[in-house]
Formats: sequence, C-alpha cells, structure tokens
Amino acid sequence: MSVAFRTIRELGADLRAGRLSPVALAEACLDGLEKTGRRLNAVVTLTRERALEQARRAERELKGGRDRGPLHGIPYGAKDLLATSGGIPTTWGAAPFRERRFDYDATVIRRLEDAGAVLVAKLAMVELAGGMGYRQPNASFTGPGISPWAPDAWSGGSSSGSGSAVGAGLVPFAIGSETWGSILAPATLCGVTGLRPTYGRVSRHGAMALCWTLDKLGPLALTADDCGLVLDAIAGPDPADPSAAARPYRYDAADPGRPFRFAVVRGAADAAQPPVREAFARALDTLRTLGSVEEIALPDLPYEAMTRIILWAEGASSFERLIESGGIADLTAPEDRATPYARDAILAKDYLRALRLRGVVAREIDRALSRFDALVGPSRGAVGARLGAEFRSPIRGGVPDVLGAIGAAAGLPAVGVPCGLTSEGLPVGLQFLGRAWDENVVLAAARAWQAATPYHRQRPPLS
Repeated sequence: MSVAFRTIRELGADLRAGRLSPVALAEACLDGLEKTGRRLNAVVTLTRERALEQARRAERELKGGRDRGPLHGIPYGAKDLLATSGGIPTTWGAAPFRERRFDYDATVIRRLEDAGAVLVAKLAMVELAGGMGYRQPNASFTGPGISPWAPDAWSGGSSSGSGSAVGAGLVPFAIGSETWGSILAPATLCGVTGLRPTYGRVSRHGAMALCWTLDKLGPLALTADDCGLVLDAIAGPDPADPSAAARPYRYDAADPGRPFRFAVVRGAADAAQPPVREAFARALDTLRTLGSVEEIALPDLPYEAMTRIILWAEGASSFERLIESGGIADLTAPEDRATPYARDAILAKDYLRALRLRGVVAREIDRALSRFDALVGPSRGAVGARLGAEFRSPIRGGVPDVLGAIGAAAGLPAVGVPCGLTSEGLPVGLQFLGRAWDENVVLAAARAWQAATPYHRQRPPLS
C-alpha cells in the first residue's frame, strides 16, 4: 500500500482499521526522506529513534483502544527553528548553529506529541528564516531547497524543507513558520496547501524569534482539511508565551451551507508575472461558481514599507549579538553577511511610526473584510526562481505584495492553495485572506475550492 500523497483522514482510517501500522508508516516516511528528501535539500536531521519510539507507542495505544485524535500515528516534519529535546539539533538553518541543541521541546512539538503525531525529521529552512536579507535560493548550509516540480526550481522560503517534504509526498504534513510569506511561498512553489494562522493563535515558545510581532507558526499539508486538523492540535494559549491569545479554537469541518462572499482588490494581480495573472483570472471564474466575487479598493496606505520597517528593525534587534559580534560572517549567503548592518541603522522613530500605522491598517482592513468571507489574490506573484538565479522579494521592496504585507502586519489568517501549473509545469497558488480569528471561515472557503478543482491532486515529477 502506498502511503504517499494520502490525507490525514485517509491514513487515519487505515491505521484504525489495522490495514496500516504506525511503525510501517513512520519507516516509509523515514526511508523517503533519506532517499528523496536529502536530494531535495529538505532534511536537516532525521529523528529516527524518536520517531520509532513514538510510532510504537501509537501502535500500542490504537490497538488498546486509546485514540488521541486524527493525528494519532501520523508522521510529520518540523521546520528546524523549533526546539527539540533528546539531543536532536536545532540549527535555525544557519551554519553557526549547526551543532546547537536544546534540552526542551517547543510547545508546538509537545502538543503534537500529545496528539499522537510522530516526528520523523527536522526540515531545512533558509538561514535565520530569511531575516538577514537573502536574495537567491542558496541561503542555507543544507543547500538550496529544491521543489519536487523541477530539479532546478527553488522550493521557496523560508520554510523550504517543509514545502518540499510535503510536496514530494514524504510526510503527510509539516510545521512551518511565517513572518512575511514563509508558509504561503513554499506551499505555492511546492504545490501544497499552507495555513498561516492569526497572530497569537499558536504558541511560539521554543521557536526561533525573527520578528516578535509578526512571527506565526502553521501547517503545510496536502489539503485545507488537513491543515485544519493540525491547527486544532497546536492552537491555544500557553503560559510560556505571553503573545499566545487566551482564545479557544476548535476546527469546524462543516460546510457553511451558503454561497461564499469573496473580495478581490482592484489590480491585485497587475504586478504578477503573466502565468500567475492568467491562473488567477481562471481562478476567479471558478470562485464565481462558489459564491460572489466583488472588486474593492483599499485605502492608500504604505502597507509594504510599514511592514518592512517592523520586520527589519525587530530582526536586527533579535540577532543583535550575532550581528555585532561579526558572527554573521559565517552565514551561507554572501548578502546575509552584510545586509543586517544596514538594518541596525533604522531609526526608533521610524519603527514607532510603523507600529502606530499598523493599528490603522488593522482597523481599515477589518472594516473592508467585514462584508466578506475572504480577500482572494495570488499567494505569490512570481513563479519559482531557478537555482542559482537571484529573485525579487517584497521584503526587500523588489516586487509588490500588498496582501502579504497586510496579512503579516495585521496578523490575519490566510490559506494558500494550488491553482494550476505554468506552461513549464511549475505550480501557481491562490490565497484566501480572512479576518482575525476566522481560520474556520478561510479553511471552509479553501475546502470548497479544493472540492471544485483538481490542482491539489496533481503530483510532481520528482515524487
């Protein structure tokens, strides 16, 4: 029985019926990660010993009638900025930290273990989550992340290994992180589904901090339903993380039973590359079969400049010791060894102005979204960069990304889903951006999209 490209519910049904063993499933994932994951530069560390111990426990419990829920016995990979105990390295994708170990588990890792999930790997990432200013795919000591859709195509950053591993069918789901685009971009370029939760929905205790007021943790998986099941396990308050909101969350997989109300920002795809614009135009036709689509205009505010200032200033503060000690000289990407010094020069008044403006943006966007279930737009305006080539980034101001900046700064949830392939066979993505705390709404919209389209079932050649 093939275990690749099967949803969490499908695998769970076979585990509970005894048609599939949690140990066999974990071993299949470990084998695939060793053979294919390393070829895609998706793996930092295989957690074989821990995985098999967790899988054996899941097997005993399921046979004994103890069911921890949908993730019981399901393997997953974690972006290597999440702390793991037991001697497993946590490298942050950066050469200076490749041997660093913690003696505790991040809250997300612990909650997934409580849910019965099986950790099979720490997955590759762009060094320091891309916060040092990288501009080409080779920005990690593990090498450039490779998309399973082409051997010379980038998998996206900064959750590059999470995207590749799910996209190649090596794990049913993975945990990534996003400050600005780091879940939705690899989900897009690897042809999978990614969920960026509301800021504060998921505890970040034990996760590397790039930008305290923008960082979010979330899942990448085959489907929106899978992402909802994972969010159900990892969401919730945490005394160890004051930014984790005291708001309960339960995933609701029910169909809302009414047409959806979508908004599209006027000119949302104008700056996108032609294959992305064409796929988005086709997507709007499909969305009109699911509900209404209304074009809107947003207030004229410096969304991207504001978000860049917050990210750059907080990133420079977060890595102050590494920057001032000269430790960034050991990073992989040449630009990462110089750019942070410029960000050290950001004025406090500019950072404070950006923080005040963010409050205005959050209010204006919430007002605009109040009549709709989701804003829709391309999840990434460009197709995947080729390995060895430079790319333009909204974080550096090289390409527009208004929805990305709004979602990052206002802390709004979004689901990125596949919406087609270019003529070269590379994936293109669509995003559903919702109001704060409305993960169930945007997940419902994404489920409806996936019920009406085949794109999430397309398989890459490198799988």
